[in-house]
Amino acid sequence: MINFEYSRVSSVKAAIDALAKNPGAGFIAGGTNLVDLMKKGVTTPARLIDINNLPLKQVEETAKGLSIGALVINSEVAGNTLVQEKYPLLAMALHAGASAQLRNMATVGGNMMQRTRCGYFYDTAMPCNKRQPGSGCGAIGGYNRMHAIFGTSTQCIAVHPSDMCVALAALDATVQVAGPKAERNILFTDFHRLPGTMPQKDNTLQNGELITGITIPANPYTKNVYYLKVRDRASYAFALVSVAVALELENDTIRSARLAMGGVAHKPWRLSVAEKFLTGKKATTENFKQAAKLSMEGARSFGQNDFKLKMAPAAIVEALTKAANA
Repeated sequence: MINFEYSRVSSVKAAIDALAKNPGAGFIAGGTNLVDLMKKGVTTPARLIDINNLPLKQVEETAKGLSIGALVINSEVAGNTLVQEKYPLLAMALHAGASAQLRNMATVGGNMMQRTRCGYFYDTAMPCNKRQPGSGCGAIGGYNRMHAIFGTSTQCIAVHPSDMCVALAALDATVQVAGPKAERNILFTDFHRLPGTMPQKDNTLQNGELITGITIPANPYTKNVYYLKVRDRASYAFALVSVAVALELENDTIRSARLAMGGVAHKPWRLSVAEKFLTGKKATTENFKQAAKLSMEGARSFGQNDFKLKMAPAAIVEALTKAANA
């Protein structure tokens, strides 16, 4: 790990000002991903700006829905009574993520900012356009069992690793950010980027901006929800495929649906076509299979991840079934 400078701030303005004065700096909170990247030499910030003292630790109900500060740790969100009762899909996704030890350190903002776990990205001796633009993508034609089947490009086929973010994408969350010029809101589905020709950019944050929190709009998805995570082992493993489902049911008719997938794209993958198809239809296995089939349009595998073309629709059907029967 390289030598770096360290400073601590206690206000959002001070954090933004400190970053502006130190262009090679980065923010640190829980550090559960950042420190690993620094140890591997993937990320080399000249200065770390500790933001743990910022007043961004609220979990509260507002007129718009649920407000969560960027510095609330994952375990606190997952165990919050309000979240469990009114936004249970988020609690399910958080409990499925990482390990208990990591959930006790990782923050909401840090979870959103975590980077891919692609082995080529972490190995500085291997080509990776995300780490070193123009060097190539080792995963294309290489070891790509964990990699994307949606939204890929000739530059990158890495996946976003978060479970929490899949649920937030399904629940129409909004991200609040503050920057040198102004504050702004970003739809969660617009926050993370597909790789395109600039895979080194994970999200749509502008230079000098800081995540301050998220808002989840009030919704009717308090009962018929499910988060399915298919992985190699039951503890501390990233998703091969995950599915977040929230249904509003009236008897056995689907009044509205929200679906998103993880482990299949460079960002949480919202299944909007399936949502539209399911709305107004009966909660039957046949309709679930049709929704899954529609969700797979445009999917492309790269050899070792061919199995995801079958696993993904099967996971969608299973998650929909379990949500409908909750």
